[in-house]
Amino acid sequence: MARQLFGTDGVRGVAGEFLTADLAVALARAAVTQSAVDRPQVLIVRDTRESGEMLEAAIAAGVTAAGGDVLLGGVLPTPAAPMLVRRHGLQLAAVISASHNPYRDNGIKIFGGDGFKLSDETEHEIEAELERPARSPERIGRVRRLHGALEDYLRELHVRFEGLDISRRRLLLDCANGATYRAAPEIFRRLGAEVDVIAAEPDGRNINHECGSTHVDALATRAAAGDYDVAFAFDGDGDRVLAVDRGGAVVDGDELIALAALHLREEGRLSGNGVVVTVMTNYGFHAAMKGAGIEVATTQVGDRYVLDELRRRGWALGGEQSGHVIDLSFGPSGDGIASALLALEALGDRELSTRNAMAKLPQRLVNIRVSDRATLTQAMEQQAVRDAIDREGVALTGRGRVLVRASGTEPLIRVMVEAPSKSETDAVCARLTEVVETAIT
Repeated sequence: MARQLFGTDGVRGVAGEFLTADLAVALARAAVTQSAVDRPQVLIVRDTRESGEMLEAAIAAGVTAAGGDVLLGGVLPTPAAPMLVRRHGLQLAAVISASHNPYRDNGIKIFGGDGFKLSDETEHEIEAELERPARSPERIGRVRRLHGALEDYLRELHVRFEGLDISRRRLLLDCANGATYRAAPEIFRRLGAEVDVIAAEPDGRNINHECGSTHVDALATRAAAGDYDVAFAFDGDGDRVLAVDRGGAVVDGDELIALAALHLREEGRLSGNGVVVTVMTNYGFHAAMKGAGIEVATTQVGDRYVLDELRRRGWALGGEQSGHVIDLSFGPSGDGIASALLALEALGDRELSTRNAMAKLPQRLVNIRVSDRATLTQAMEQQAVRDAIDREGVALTGRGRVLVRASGTEPLIRVMVEAPSKSETDAVCARLTEVVETAIT
């Protein structure tokens, strides 16, 4: 059976329409039924969306109906879930979140007992289980609170960064009215920083609304006006982060990964002397890593693909331009708070504005919408499009690059160009966009 529900980051959709309570019950029941343990212990955590409580109750019902026991962790960042699974020896964790999406959306991500997201094969098995009649367990499971879950997560962060002295740092945090609204301010204060916080008053509907890592302009303006050393913007579930320097310049995931890689390399802690990034990573990152003698592996877009490649190679550091930074030496998923602390560790006494980890090339990204997936496929296969991509790519060899790809989640063709100057970047992008638009008409 082909996968229909699980995407690259779990099951996601509009809560109450696509992602209903009935579907959540069925998914939870199927996941427990597929477990190799007779009485699996299942953690449930969520972000601050108003639909989270409904889905939490539905997942708990599905788990217990299949004979599993539930531990409710409450509102926690996504990376707390795999950490707690490992810490308490649990079999599964369900995270209820739609990450950076608007509040109407929600999602269910499932982690296994090893702390990693389920494999494609296991997700196939869960979907196949949905087609079978529900099985009656020998016993009904129980539901209880996992007391101290937030403190357990904070303790892990504190232990990892206990040598970090940020007592002279003045920080501004944007918690996106999401899952980091308690954890992020607390850990930075415990480590000595002076902390101001915005977007830390969730009401169920304001998560990611004009705040967080996908709406960082307001934070940048306030950071520059307020004379902060560094500002950090998290997303709704806390697995990604962007930074802003004293002058208001936004520092994306590429630069944060470069900063971390150079720091860990200098400390002798960069596993395998390599980093995994995606095809969207700026050309300047590759040039900087080559200059530092650090190997780079590239995957398709999606943090799960970065994670798979890290595990395959036995490396620890990787991530995406969007702000997902994975450090397997700390945890098995992207962690926005840990990534922010790692950035401060890498900086030491330096200012973020003087980071000099990489020289970013000007980048231009244009999304071209098509009517359907069939049109998208036909356009990408046209010889004129292929020839244009080859021609522009050859012209930028050693100086930049072009990337024209079909979106994996929407009917879009994404045209991305990087070149030494903004004018050349815009010109190349305009030529490629014209060819693609001609192909779809």
